[in-house]
Amino acid sequence: MQAHMKTGSSAQESSAIVEGIWGVRYQVKDISRAVAFYTGHLGFKLDMQFPPAFAAVSIGGFKLILSGPGTSGARPMPDGRSQEPGGWNRIMLQVTNLPDRVEALKETGLHFRNDIEVGPGGKQIQLEDPDGNPIELFEPAGTASQILGVLKSKVLGS
Repeated sequence: MQAHMKTGSSAQESSAIVEGIWGVRYQVKDISRAVAFYTGHLGFKLDMQFPPAFAAVSIGGFKLILSGPGTSGARPMPDGRSQEPGGWNRIMLQVTNLPDRVEALKETGLHFRNDIEVGPGGKQIQLEDPDGNPIELFEPAGTASQILGVLKSKVLGS
Protein backbone atom coordinates (compact mmCIF):
# COMPACT_ATOMS: atom_id res chain seq x y z
CA MET A 1 0.00 0.00 0.00
CA GLN A 2 1.36 3.35 -0.98
CA ALA A 3 0.73 6.54 1.02
CA HIS A 4 -0.27 9.65 -0.88
CA MET A 5 -0.04 13.16 0.47
CA LYS A 6 -2.13 15.99 -0.92
CA THR A 7 -1.29 19.59 -0.17
CA GLY A 8 -3.44 22.59 -0.84
CA SER A 9 -6.55 20.53 -1.58
CA SER A 10 -9.95 22.14 -1.19
CA ALA A 11 -12.83 20.92 0.95
CA GLN A 12 -14.58 19.60 -2.18
CA GLU A 13 -11.57 17.42 -3.05
CA SER A 14 -11.09 15.98 0.41
CA SER A 15 -13.24 14.11 2.86
CA ALA A 16 -12.91 16.84 5.49
CA ILE A 17 -15.87 17.12 7.80
CA VAL A 18 -15.56 20.88 8.28
CA GLU A 19 -16.16 23.02 5.21
CA GLY A 20 -15.34 26.34 6.83
CA ILE A 21 -16.17 28.70 9.65
CA TRP A 22 -19.77 29.88 9.72
CA GLY A 23 -19.57 32.20 12.71
CA VAL A 24 -19.82 32.30 16.49
CA ARG A 25 -23.04 31.80 18.46
CA TYR A 26 -23.72 33.72 21.66
CA GLN A 27 -26.65 32.95 23.93
CA VAL A 28 -28.54 36.12 24.89
CA LYS A 29 -31.62 36.84 26.99
CA ASP A 30 -33.00 39.72 24.89
CA ILE A 31 -32.43 39.81 21.13
CA SER A 32 -33.36 43.46 20.64
CA ARG A 33 -31.04 44.58 23.47
CA ALA A 34 -28.18 42.45 22.08
CA VAL A 35 -28.65 43.80 18.55
CA ALA A 36 -28.67 47.38 19.87
CA PHE A 37 -25.44 46.71 21.78
CA TYR A 38 -23.51 45.15 18.88
CA THR A 39 -24.74 47.58 16.22
CA GLY A 40 -24.83 50.72 18.34
CA HIS A 41 -21.64 50.38 20.39
CA LEU A 42 -19.38 48.16 18.28
CA GLY A 43 -20.37 48.97 14.70
CA PHE A 44 -21.72 45.56 13.64
CA LYS A 45 -24.21 45.41 10.75
CA LEU A 46 -27.61 43.80 11.30
CA ASP A 47 -27.96 40.94 8.80
CA MET A 48 -31.27 39.48 9.99
CA GLN A 49 -33.49 39.59 13.02
CA PHE A 50 -36.43 37.49 14.23
CA PRO A 51 -37.12 38.72 17.76
CA PRO A 52 -37.44 37.37 20.33
CA ALA A 53 -35.71 34.26 19.02
CA PHE A 54 -32.75 35.02 16.77
CA ALA A 55 -30.56 37.63 15.10
CA ALA A 56 -27.38 37.67 13.04
CA VAL A 57 -24.93 40.58 13.02
CA SER A 58 -21.62 40.89 11.21
CA ILE A 59 -18.50 42.96 10.85
CA GLY A 60 -16.02 42.41 8.06
CA GLY A 61 -16.23 38.71 7.23
CA PHE A 62 -17.22 37.69 10.77
CA LYS A 63 -20.76 36.54 11.63
CA LEU A 64 -22.12 36.61 15.18
CA ILE A 65 -25.29 34.62 15.74
CA LEU A 66 -27.42 35.75 18.69
CA SER A 67 -29.76 33.08 20.06
CA GLY A 68 -32.55 34.02 22.44
CA PRO A 69 -34.19 31.71 24.97
CA GLY A 70 -36.15 28.82 23.46
CA THR A 71 -34.50 28.85 20.04
CA SER A 72 -33.04 25.69 18.55
CA GLY A 73 -29.54 27.05 19.24
CA ALA A 74 -30.34 27.59 22.92
CA ARG A 75 -32.24 24.43 23.88
CA PRO A 76 -30.98 22.39 26.85
CA MET A 77 -28.55 19.56 26.25
CA PRO A 78 -29.78 15.94 26.54
CA ASP A 79 -28.16 15.70 29.98
CA GLY A 80 -30.18 18.71 31.18
CA ARG A 81 -27.44 21.36 31.09
CA SER A 82 -28.65 24.77 29.96
CA GLN A 83 -26.89 26.83 27.34
CA GLU A 84 -26.32 30.16 29.05
CA PRO A 85 -24.50 33.42 28.34
CA GLY A 86 -21.09 34.11 29.83
CA GLY A 87 -17.99 31.98 30.15
CA TRP A 88 -14.42 32.79 29.15
CA ASN A 89 -14.17 31.84 25.48
CA ARG A 90 -14.62 35.02 23.54
CA ILE A 91 -14.51 36.79 20.22
CA MET A 92 -11.56 39.10 19.65
CA LEU A 93 -12.28 42.38 17.91
CA GLN A 94 -9.32 44.32 16.55
CA VAL A 95 -9.23 48.02 17.39
CA THR A 96 -6.79 50.91 17.13
CA ASN A 97 -6.00 53.27 20.00
CA LEU A 98 -7.41 50.89 22.64
CA PRO A 99 -7.19 53.28 25.64
CA ASP A 100 -9.33 55.91 23.89
CA ARG A 101 -11.85 53.28 22.72
CA VAL A 102 -12.16 51.89 26.26
CA GLU A 103 -12.65 55.35 27.74
CA ALA A 104 -15.39 56.18 25.21
CA LEU A 105 -17.21 52.89 25.89
CA LYS A 106 -16.91 53.35 29.67
CA GLU A 107 -18.51 56.79 29.29
CA THR A 108 -21.58 55.08 27.81
CA GLY A 109 -21.82 52.85 30.90
CA LEU A 110 -20.51 49.59 29.44
CA HIS A 111 -19.02 46.99 31.78
CA PHE A 112 -15.45 45.71 31.50
CA ARG A 113 -14.21 42.58 33.28
CA ASN A 114 -10.65 43.83 33.71
CA ASP A 115 -8.23 46.65 32.97
CA ILE A 116 -6.13 46.86 29.82
CA GLU A 117 -3.46 44.15 29.78
CA VAL A 118 -0.27 44.50 27.74
CA GLY A 119 1.72 41.58 26.35
CA PRO A 120 4.17 40.91 23.56
CA GLY A 121 1.39 40.57 20.99
CA GLY A 122 -0.45 43.73 21.92
CA LYS A 123 -2.99 45.18 24.36
CA GLN A 124 -6.34 43.71 25.30
CA ILE A 125 -9.32 44.17 27.61
CA GLN A 126 -12.51 42.17 28.15
CA LEU A 127 -15.85 43.91 27.63
CA GLU A 128 -19.16 42.23 28.49
CA ASP A 129 -22.26 42.40 26.36
CA PRO A 130 -25.58 42.97 28.20
CA ASP A 131 -25.89 39.21 28.88
CA GLY A 132 -22.36 38.72 30.23
CA ASN A 133 -20.82 37.28 27.05
CA PRO A 134 -17.16 38.32 26.84
CA ILE A 135 -15.73 40.35 23.98
CA GLU A 136 -12.01 41.00 23.80
CA LEU A 137 -11.00 44.33 22.34
CA PHE A 138 -7.50 43.77 21.00
CA GLU A 139 -4.90 46.19 19.65
CA PRO A 140 -2.05 44.24 18.06
CA ALA A 141 1.51 45.39 18.68
CA GLY A 142 2.40 47.52 15.68
CA THR A 143 6.07 46.83 15.18
CA ALA A 144 8.81 44.44 16.17
CA SER A 145 10.41 47.23 18.23
CA GLN A 146 7.17 47.64 20.23
CA ILE A 147 7.05 43.89 20.87
CA LEU A 148 10.71 43.88 21.95
CA GLY A 149 10.05 46.87 24.22
CA VAL A 150 7.23 45.04 26.01
CA LEU A 151 9.34 41.88 26.38
CA LYS A 152 12.27 43.90 27.69
CA SER A 153 10.11 45.66 30.28
CA LYS A 154 8.62 42.33 31.44
CA VAL A 155 12.01 40.59 31.69
CA LEU A 156 14.08 43.49 33.04
CA GLY A 157 11.31 45.21 34.94
CA SER A 158 12.17 48.56 33.33
